[in-house]
Amino acid sequence: MTVSTAYPADAEGVCVITVDHPPVNALPVQGWYELADAVRAGGRDPEVRCVILTAAGRGFNAGVDIKELQRDPGNAALIAVNRGCAEAFDAVYACEVPVVAAVRGFCLGGGIGLVGNADAIVASEDAVFGLPELDRGALGAATHLARLVPQHLMRTLYFTARTVTAAELLAHGSVWQVVPAAELLEAALELAAEIARKDGHLLRLAKAALNGIDPVDVRRSYRFEQGFTFEASLAGTADRVRDTFGKEA
Repeated sequence: MTVSTAYPADAEGVCVITVDHPPVNALPVQGWYELADAVRAGGRDPEVRCVILTAAGRGFNAGVDIKELQRDPGNAALIAVNRGCAEAFDAVYACEVPVVAAVRGFCLGGGIGLVGNADAIVASEDAVFGLPELDRGALGAATHLARLVPQHLMRTLYFTARTVTAAELLAHGSVWQVVPAAELLEAALELAAEIARKDGHLLRLAKAALNGIDPVDVRRSYRFEQGFTFEASLAGTADRVRDTFGKEA
């Protein structure tokens, strides 16, 4: 698991946090906590006025490491990853400065939790977004998908486990810009640098103010969802569905 932080010389006040966990950036418990720590550290840095969250490899994020859950005969791993995801999502939401998500390729499951809590999204033309939770024996992150698309579309996407493209999210106004994959980081840096030119103290006040007027408490809402994930696990439903993972015809 690798979470790295860089400070581009040509973008003063910006830090870039990159996740690199092959093969598909499906994070284990430790990974979610490492990501949370990196985002919080970036926000606390008085020299940072905007954070970019991105990923290396084949896609932005494929959610949790299902194999880690399958190796655990009990519920310890599920409880731990529930808490880890909540920590990472909250770190993005509560980051003291704006967070720009730079997304390419797949953004699934936990990836939706991250970008749904970000302040702005720049995506590559090949980016796709979705919650395959019902196909993976889990529930959750509808809270965050609802921040990206209208209510009825959110429900349809959730129930079908289908995805939407970056272009479709651009049409809904939740993605700021869609660019060729090769230009993704440049576009994210351009937006982050524009934000970072503002006064750092005012940016922090603005972030706190905007979070304060949100109509939905994203922390409480997501933890409520996670309770149903645990219920599905206790009932045996989650294991039955999860055991089909990777075996679909």
